[in-house]
Amino acid sequence: MQSVEAVHEDRTTTHRTTTAHRLPPPSSEVGSSGVGSSVSFGVPLLGLRNTDSALIYFSSVSDNTHRFVQKLGVDSARIPLYTSEETLLANQPYVLVLPTYGGETGHGAVPKQVIKFLNVEQNRSLIRGVVGAGNTNFGETYCLAGDIVAAKCRVPLLYRFELMGTSRDVDRVNQGLDTFWTQLSQHRP
Repeated sequence: MQSVEAVHEDRTTTHRTTTAHRLPPPSSEVGSSGVGSSVSFGVPLLGLRNTDSALIYFSSVSDNTHRFVQKLGVDSARIPLYTSEETLLANQPYVLVLPTYGGETGHGAVPKQVIKFLNVEQNRSLIRGVVGAGNTNFGETYCLAGDIVAAKCRVPLLYRFELMGTSRDVDRVNQGLDTFWTQLSQHRP
């Protein structure tokens, strides 16, 4: 088990503490550092907001990932920006789009809001694929969060794009998602 820097925010100050957290054991665990670590915030969920979207994403205040998802033109649901807000509850299979944090070190690569979302067992059980966003300036940690979540949830990493993506990225992801969902529906028992 590795230490994770957890950030607790209120309206006037930000408190940083380094603590060790452990996920309750289902088959897939999600952490904010390398593959193999397990992380949970240990905070009870305030509530869950239901979504039937087949595309769920997280975007920071930079809104790069949000702008990319908007360009896709598909129904989507955004994981809340603050962990103090109620998270989403997926009601059907979905693909997750997420950015990578942590710069060159990769520490904290998976946003804590995504960890909170994936700590909900139903959300972990319904994830079918991951699309990662990142910045090539960070070298080997480019799209690391996508790699981590895909490995921990045992789903494919479908695509990687930089920052808010290009028009070619948008076309490729739209075509890829159409193909992915078609193939997945044909392999249902």
